[in-house]
Order: sequence, then structure tokens, then C-alpha cells
Amino acid sequence: MPEIIIATKNPNKAKEFQKIFEDTQYEVKTLFDFPDAPNIIENGTTFEENAKLKAHTISEKYNVPVIADDSGLCVDALHGKPGVYSARFAGDHNDAANNAKLLSELGGVALQDRTATFMTTLVFTDPEKSDDLVVTGELKGLIAIFPNGDNGFGYDPLFYVPELEKTLAQLSMDEKNEISHRGRAISELEKSWQDWLNK
Repeated sequence: MPEIIIATKNPNKAKEFQKIFEDTQYEVKTLFDFPDAPNIIENGTTFEENAKLKAHTISEKYNVPVIADDSGLCVDALHGKPGVYSARFAGDHNDAANNAKLLSELGGVALQDRTATFMTTLVFTDPEKSDDLVVTGELKGLIAIFPNGDNGFGYDPLFYVPELEKTLAQLSMDEKNEISHRGRAISELEKSWQDWLNK
């Protein structure tokens, strides 16, 4: 059975991807299945550069198709920050510190001016192909004045979706996947990956 590796150690993220391949001949694996997987320094300046870096490094090591993503929060009042540095805005993957820093930097900014976009870029690479499949997804919202909700992770408690009148952390996992930036990118991937892989 041919393999596809999802270049992540995040089990929730892996589950979102696995749904696409449920009725195919592919066996989906993650970096948990490869203890010797290299540690990748994400030093790209765009989400696409970081996703390609991950996808190509893993694909070259194991010689199989790989899907990698990079995501982040872009806040208009902060000129697009934290962007590619979202996970390490205030240190390395410290959600509480990242959220505190974001609120601090937006101190005094009115709610209507706290517009933001969650963005995801997915890269699907195959050692047999010269080109990658690249898709994106985004979700627009506002940065709340206070965190709200216990679900989700990262900036979810601060990311307010006006049409739902809730933050992402107030949604169930299924509700979030319906509208999230990653969910939208995965939906784009689902439409095009088979044609791309088989051409």
C-alpha cells in the first residue's frame, strides 16, 4: 500500500488530513511513525516557504509523497504580525505568552480596528514530480479584547468570528473545522490532489 506522510506531530491536524484519504489506496502516516525524522528549522519568510521546506525535507529523506502546512495569524494593525512567527511570537510555542503579547501590542486599539486573518498554506510534494501542489485557506475575523472559550489552541480564544458571534475556542472541533483556515485549505486540497498526483 503506497504511503503519504503528513509532516506533523499534531494528532488533531493529522485527523483532519486523514479524512481525505479514507477511501483511497493510500496509507496515511505522520512524523510520529518516523522517530528518526529530521528536526526542521522553519526559517522561511512566507508560509509557503516554510511548508515547502518541511515537505521537501521529509519527502527527500523517505522518498514518498508528503503534505506539509504552515499557518499563522496576520493582524492588520500590527502590519501583518505575528505572521510566520505566530507559534513563537513570545517564545517557543507558548500559547499563553503569545496571547498575552498579542493583547499587549493591541492595547488601546478599538475592536473594529483589530481585524485579522488566519492563513494556512498546504504543500503536497511527490519525489516523482517536478512541481508541488500548493493550496491556501483563510479565515477573517477580529482579535477580541479578552480571551473566551476553552476549546482549540494557539490564538483560538482571541480570534472572534463576527458572523458566529463566538471565538474559535467557543466552537466544537467539528464547527471549527467547517470554517477554519486549515479546513478551507484541506477542502481545496481534496478537490485537486488526485488529478495532480495522477497526471
